[in-house]
Amino acid sequence: MITVHHLSFSRSTRILWLLEELGLPYELVRHDRNERFKAPAALGSVHPLGKAPVIQDGDLVLAESAVILSYINARHGGGRFAPEPGTPAFYKHEEWLHYAESTAGFPIMSMRIGALTGGVSEGLKSFLAPVLAKTLDHIAGAVRIHPYLMGEELTLADIQMSYLIEVAQRTGLLGGHPDLSRYLERLKARPAFQKAEAAGGPMTPP
Repeated sequence: MITVHHLSFSRSTRILWLLEELGLPYELVRHDRNERFKAPAALGSVHPLGKAPVIQDGDLVLAESAVILSYINARHGGGRFAPEPGTPAFYKHEEWLHYAESTAGFPIMSMRIGALTGGVSEGLKSFLAPVLAKTLDHIAGAVRIHPYLMGEELTLADIQMSYLIEVAQRTGLLGGHPDLSRYLERLKARPAFQKAEAAGGPMTPP
């Protein structure tokens, strides 16, 4: 059975969500944030990065959401939530899967961290504004016609993207992007997502 080391109010909700979509049993080990909203020191004994999510599956210990999602889907999910490997659709999906925590993550998380630490300087805000606009427009364009990033079916890319879109919403960045607000509503309406939050708590603080 897979053991999930889950940190409250974090990206690791995404791992619980996939496991719930697949109907797989798992052991949940909850870690609460400390008074500074940091991960507790106990996570450092699980993985050298001291962060979550981390899974243990037999002797294998994995961190990083995209890798964990891909591993669970391939090893335990029969590849259900990703296109067939080697196809053009597979590589397009890989692009979305990794985009969330790389290119897209930078402007959104910068704005979020700024909001939580006293505000973003005018210089940084000026730098981030066009990058943020392009990022949100790009994601919105993919879900304007179809319900999910790859079309009609949920994939790992949507599960990975969910945290980032909720962070953007919490930071007040979706005012001009109703398509993204509706996309987030669709994701959070899935029964498996709701089971994941029931097990691990909200993905982000209110």
